[in-house]
Amino acid sequence: MGKIKDVRLTLKNYTYNKPFHITGSVSTEANNVDVELFLDSGIVARGEASPSFRVNGERVEMLLSMESFLKQSLIGLDVRNYAMIFEITDKLLATPSLKAAVQFATLDGLCEELGVTVSEFLGGAREEIETDKTVGIDTIENRVKDAEEIFKEGFRTIKVKVGENLKEDIDAMLEIARVTKGANYIVDANMGYTPKQAVEFANVLYRSGVDIAVYEQPVVWYDVEGLRYVRLHCPFPVAADESAKRKYDVLRLIKEEAVDYVNIKLMKSGISDALAIVEMAKASNIKLMIGCMAESSLGINQSVQFALGTGAFDFHDLDSHLLLKEPSFRGKFVQDGPKMKLR
Repeated sequence: MGKIKDVRLTLKNYTYNKPFHITGSVSTEANNVDVELFLDSGIVARGEASPSFRVNGERVEMLLSMESFLKQSLIGLDVRNYAMIFEITDKLLATPSLKAAVQFATLDGLCEELGVTVSEFLGGAREEIETDKTVGIDTIENRVKDAEEIFKEGFRTIKVKVGENLKEDIDAMLEIARVTKGANYIVDANMGYTPKQAVEFANVLYRSGVDIAVYEQPVVWYDVEGLRYVRLHCPFPVAADESAKRKYDVLRLIKEEAVDYVNIKLMKSGISDALAIVEMAKASNIKLMIGCMAESSLGINQSVQFALGTGAFDFHDLDSHLLLKEPSFRGKFVQDGPKMKLR
């Protein structure tokens, strides 16, 4: 049997190895929530929620206050009827990261019962993926130094945060490209540019011989027309992140022909919407990357399993656990430099 007999939410605090600076935000710590589902079989199924006020309007206190509701809604349900649990958690519109954690924990419990991994349950499409590693906003000198170190560690896809100073961003990217020849670059403006600034940034780099694999969320999330403008006027593939929270957002982006890529983050969409977005992308011939918020190894495990299972992603931005001071590693995967696979 796999009936849920209890639900527990636990606050977990993590400190970044160094302040993590993106457009309009500097983070020194991450406050996440562990989700545990206790099954009558003795299995304890686990997930993690990493709430983001900047993206989802969530506060960690909101998630913790939902424990009694989850107990009332889930106790007595069987994880084998996971679609029923997904239907309930799809209504957690104000706390999508909690939705993600509960949905993954449900699959974690089900797969423990069945003796398979979540990756295998979702299709087992890949045995290994490779993540990037991120360079935050800093002085040009420090950004270049960080990129060099990441490249020396064996990462061949480097994510670079931009969006606060157009000239410095261009200068930093030119220098990063000079010292890390052969790397792929995902450039993420986190909504920091106007459409015209975004196009200028891209065109200057293109004329300078710098190639960008993915140009992520250059404009503010609600400016779908601006996103489409950038896509049509710059030489690099454009991705939506903050503009693509739920499957309905992605449907609009597809209809508006606004993007080449969508960045799925389970903390925005949960498992249920993420599965829908994967199928929508296949049907509309857009590409996918998978990203993260500030998950520890427990939360990153969710995205690793999803990515391995579906095999849907060109790029994997699953490095948040590498940026945090974590007492112990809790993922069901092993990591060798950028490479990630199941134990």
